[in-house]
Amino acid sequence: MPRPPKCRRVEQLPQVTYFKPSGIPMTELVEIHLTIEELEAIRLRDLKELEYEECAQKMAVSRPTFYRIITTARKKIAEALVNGSALRVTGGNFSLAKYELICKNCGHHWQDIICCRRTRCPVCNANDWYKINF
Repeated sequence: MPRPPKCRRVEQLPQVTYFKPSGIPMTELVEIHLTIEELEAIRLRDLKELEYEECAQKMAVSRPTFYRIITTARKKIAEALVNGSALRVTGGNFSLAKYELICKNCGHHWQDIICCRRTRCPVCNANDWYKINF
């Protein structure tokens, strides 16, 4: 019996979760599901161009596990692009990363998930803060 997969660390949720070829009705499309941690792997390695080891550390998985995640993600994306399928980003086994934050307005320290538009100081409600750990 295989052991259950570890929870992967994701820094941000995607803003867009559905992609489809234009001009084809949704009813005629085959849908491919990309997990949120697969999208995070693509973001870290292909968009931010981090090394595999650093990507694995950021996602709190081993390097071979990261390699398997990104390989699966790339295959799904290639299949969607080549075959004209829709791509839905949903689900997975992940937890959102929390950061130590400091309010520039009142100096309050707190730990939170970062969403630039919605993260506010719990004391003074200011939207002016910075991370202390990376």
